[in-house]
Amino acid sequence: MATAAVEIPPSNHGIPGSNMLRHIDLPEIASKPSEPVDPQGIATAWLDAFNGLLTGHDIDIKDLFLDASYWRDLLCTTWDFHTYHGLPKILSVLKRSDQECRLQALKLDSSSDVKKPTVCPIDFNGNLEGVQAFLTLETDVGRGRGLVKLIRDAKDGGKWKAFTLFTTLEELKGHEESVYTRRPTGVDHGANPGRLNWQERRNVEANCEGSFEPTVVIIGGGQGGLTVAARLKQLGVPTLIIDRNERIGDNWRNRYHQLVLHDSVWYDHMPYLNFPPNWPVFTPKDKLAEWFEFYAKALELNVWTKTSLVSSDWDEDKRQWSLTLERQVDDRKETRTLHPRHVIQATGHSGEPYFPSHIEGLDTFKGDRLVHSSQFTGPRTDAKGKKAVIVGCCNSGHDIAQDYYEHGYDVTMVQRSSTLVVSSENLIDVDMKGVYSEDGPPIEDADILSLSTPNAVAARLKMDNTKELNKRDAPLLRGLQTAGFALDNGPESAGIFTKYLHRGGGYYIDVGASHLIASRKIKIKQGHEIARINPHSLTFTDGSELPADEIVFATGYQNMRETARKIFGDGVAERVRDVWGFDEEGETRTMWRRTGHPGFWFFGGNLALCRFYSRLLALQIKGMEVGLMGYEDD
Repeated sequence: MATAAVEIPPSNHGIPGSNMLRHIDLPEIASKPSEPVDPQGIATAWLDAFNGLLTGHDIDIKDLFLDASYWRDLLCTTWDFHTYHGLPKILSVLKRSDQECRLQALKLDSSSDVKKPTVCPIDFNGNLEGVQAFLTLETDVGRGRGLVKLIRDAKDGGKWKAFTLFTTLEELKGHEESVYTRRPTGVDHGANPGRLNWQERRNVEANCEGSFEPTVVIIGGGQGGLTVAARLKQLGVPTLIIDRNERIGDNWRNRYHQLVLHDSVWYDHMPYLNFPPNWPVFTPKDKLAEWFEFYAKALELNVWTKTSLVSSDWDEDKRQWSLTLERQVDDRKETRTLHPRHVIQATGHSGEPYFPSHIEGLDTFKGDRLVHSSQFTGPRTDAKGKKAVIVGCCNSGHDIAQDYYEHGYDVTMVQRSSTLVVSSENLIDVDMKGVYSEDGPPIEDADILSLSTPNAVAARLKMDNTKELNKRDAPLLRGLQTAGFALDNGPESAGIFTKYLHRGGGYYIDVGASHLIASRKIKIKQGHEIARINPHSLTFTDGSELPADEIVFATGYQNMRETARKIFGDGVAERVRDVWGFDEEGETRTMWRRTGHPGFWFFGGNLALCRFYSRLLALQIKGMEVGLMGYEDD
């Protein structure tokens, strides 16, 4: 008997335990003054007053911040990530009763035209005009950068006040990165009998020989492991990456045949080493794999491939791990035990593949292939007319469906809920233009512009971006809906990036498959769960049956906490918190910050997030190693 269609989860359906972002209204702005706006003078006056507040002067915070203002801070006021909302909360940070605010001073950064105070729109439509100013800052332990966006308060006579403030730590005093003027000499001149040359020194470090013992062991050699290892290297923290693959880059190299990054080159640069100017806009997976391998060598990262973690144990008293590793070296295996103080799990954005093993009849399937998308290497070349079914409608599912179609298969995608779809070209033009683009600012300035906005504010601002994207993509989206494909706009219609942070997926950046769906060249089975797998078909909860020669489950990945359970056991998994989604302040949960288990960290995300947050994780570890912070410190 047929059953009713499964209700489509709402577009804001997120990771269990995640908080919804605060719904905000954009502030009312005072009418434009008759005289020209002086952004330098406005920003200077605001900073003078803010610094006066920091140093104890009698300054009313209501003269500095809007009633509904936001301050996003990364490691400058505490050793954690925070978004402070509203005057009482911001004032409590600046006037702590138990200690002085760690932030000591802000200064204008006018070192380039991009950074100089400027009058610019705060929102996408240009209705909220303000003054934007890049900042440099100093704390009790380090230095950093920031950004403030000031608008005229319509409720207070048009006074210039902060709508958003951003502060982030970038270096520790006395422990700066070994770059530029602090770069290594590469040689010890003079008479030093028996000294080792560069290659010999690298071999000692890379193989953890003699007295060399890594302070940090990173599990996983993808973009997460490589970027945070590069940051730790420049901070002088001995680090080792282990990866079970044959070569660095295999986590991309071994994926499906036609995989190409959906993000642009301008968004994807890695720390210290940008892609060269002839790099393609969209990077093929094998080219990225080669770059990863080159990156590890160029930055002298210590990497053990073909290495597995056999056992792990955390000593609470010594605050260190005991890791037993099995490593393939040439034609022999060796077992090594290391005692790092930190382990970073960088095994991927999410974790272990989610394979719906609960579905009845999986072991009865007699077709040619039934795999998770992570094991899909490509269609057969001699299978024209064969029926392929892809379960899941995000990036991987669409790419695989398109690949099947191009190889002559009869292709059906199973869409169980709704998907956010945006065309690649319009996403670049609307969301990235002027920031991550050929004519954009240096990558570190672009990151400040992009990531300085608190997530709740960004979600509200992205609503307008999403409307514009939908307008530009209207013919494509109408075609998809006509074909029976269910669409959404992300949580609160806030678009792709908010959905990415909120639930880790649920979207497709179109590079061709959507047009195949709209033209019925790829078919859609929508809104029903799979009841069982048969020898040559799938049966759905509505009683319908879909023939299949090959089935690919593009059903995503488990939470990284479950990967930790598999690798490190229940003791670690029960102690750490869930990963991704938002905490009560709107910051990303657990990722790139303390997890709840001393000496254990999660690290992941796309290339851009890894580039930015790798520095912040490295600073936390360095801060602990030199005694500036303890694991339990605020």
